[in-house]
Amino acid sequence: MLDIEQHILQRLQPWLHCRALCIAFSGGMDSTVLLHALARLAQQQPLPALRAIHIQHGLQAAALAWPAHCERVCKQLNIPITVVSVQVASTASIEQAARDARYRAFTEQLQDDELLLLAQHLDDQAETVLFRLLRGAGVSGLRGIPEQRDLAQGRLLRPLLGISQHDLQRYAQLHQLQWIDDPTNASDEFARNYLRRQIISPLQARWPAWRTTLQRTSEHMQEAQQLLDELAQLDLERAQQALTESWLQLPCLDLAVIRSLTLARQKNLLRYWLSAFTLPPDSVHWRSWQTLRDAKIDASPVWRLQQGALLRSQKQLYWLPECYLEPLPALQMTLTAPGRYELPGNGCLIVTGALPEHLVIGYRQGAQRLWIEGRGHRDLKRLMQEQAVPAFLRARLPLVFIQGQLCGLANLPHLNHARLGKVSIQWQFA
Repeated sequence: MLDIEQHILQRLQPWLHCRALCIAFSGGMDSTVLLHALARLAQQQPLPALRAIHIQHGLQAAALAWPAHCERVCKQLNIPITVVSVQVASTASIEQAARDARYRAFTEQLQDDELLLLAQHLDDQAETVLFRLLRGAGVSGLRGIPEQRDLAQGRLLRPLLGISQHDLQRYAQLHQLQWIDDPTNASDEFARNYLRRQIISPLQARWPAWRTTLQRTSEHMQEAQQLLDELAQLDLERAQQALTESWLQLPCLDLAVIRSLTLARQKNLLRYWLSAFTLPPDSVHWRSWQTLRDAKIDASPVWRLQQGALLRSQKQLYWLPECYLEPLPALQMTLTAPGRYELPGNGCLIVTGALPEHLVIGYRQGAQRLWIEGRGHRDLKRLMQEQAVPAFLRARLPLVFIQGQLCGLANLPHLNHARLGKVSIQWQFA
């Protein structure tokens, strides 16, 4: 029989000096084996401190007794446990909503330099790859479940990912472990259960090695994704190096560089770049990218995504967070001293220097004009165009008034009227 404890110890080698090992303990067989094996290892090896966390979803009556069971098991093994109740959103996919709630709780509970251990195994990995294949996933999705990744202030590790459920069950029976059987696992209502109960059983009879075969597929996809990421990084460097200097702090790419790439490379670059801001668009949603890319130069197209949107201005592509897509409340704020001033729904101002009296901050309204030394009164709209202020930010750019007269624009001190003296007004909007 596979030595599961030694397998776990081997996977833990890079983290043996972390602050603690936190086991996600559902009470099911898989996490019970993981918890028990770690408790035995801790008696033989100098492991980091162990603790467990149980997430109570509250989705079924039977689950009300699970925290007490988990607490009894942890008490027997002398491992402290935290029980966290979560609220699961009412959505079309209860499975996904429960997962989101669970990981939010993990993120909140995980402490600095802790390692969160999850009990997914080889069967889970194979099922995930097959399930995503049936849903039309691409290279990234077919990588399956990652063995490790960053999570909050710590790290997440799945040390059982190379071990079959059969081996885990033999371990559990050998050590006479007791675990919870989730009643919903016997129902075909959920897609995962249907796949496991109705599809995998005949698949196993015809292709006994299907789990390890799909694990190889996952490994091939991981290598392919690494190559795609390396290509995206090269394209990203080009698209960022071509940018002109700007006071803007928004994530931005040069559109001409993106257009020079094939459509496949454009999408690969954008997936890579957008991964820091939002979830990747689905296949149908990508059509909006081509509409945005090919819009006329004077158009103002917007591609809405989760947590924000992509917008064009002149020859550049910007990512704008969701909070800056909402209507902006009116503003008339008097500044009386240097310092930091919060702008409702629009970031903040950092003000330094000796302030003149009656200094007021407001926003653009109608056909305003600004006096520029040597140029006379200039139309504000034209000035913003000259300074490459993106069209979608012009209504948000704070303006500086003295006794009702427009005297300057935040972040553009070279346009300031002499009445402002050496006052500096910096707008931090993202």
